Amino acid sequence: MIVVTHTAVVQVLIHMEWIADPSIWAGLVTLVVIELVLGIDNLVFIAILAEKLPPAQRDRARITGLLLAMVMRLLLLASISWLVTLTKPLIVFHDFSFSARDLIMLFGGLFLLFKATVELNETAGGEGQR
Repeated sequence: MIVVTHTAVVQVLIHMEWIADPSIWAGLVTLVVIELVLGIDNLVFIAILAEKLPPAQRDRARITGLLLAMVMRLLLLASISWLVTLTKPLIVFHDFSFSARDLIMLFGGLFLLFKATVELNETAGGEGQR
């Protein structure tokens, strides 16, 4: 016979307060939509590439491509989950401390700014103006 005490129920409810947090649900919906869009993008890309193969190899190429895409996405998700745990300060500069996660986010953001600037420059015709 299982006996459930009032204290045990309260402890479970305290740890489940995240269920009522709208920001958690908004983040989940955002991730689901992103996964759907990326999944459809993968399907289209793999289908286009598979059409260039002989008919006998197309099904195998589609299945292999989808499996590799799924494995890659799971590995990236696992690495991001690990990355968010790297919060121990590595560099302290005056009142600022930087963890490995902070440094990766900083350099990743700088890289994205650089790539966006290069793309905009190429699109605007900046190559011939040097």
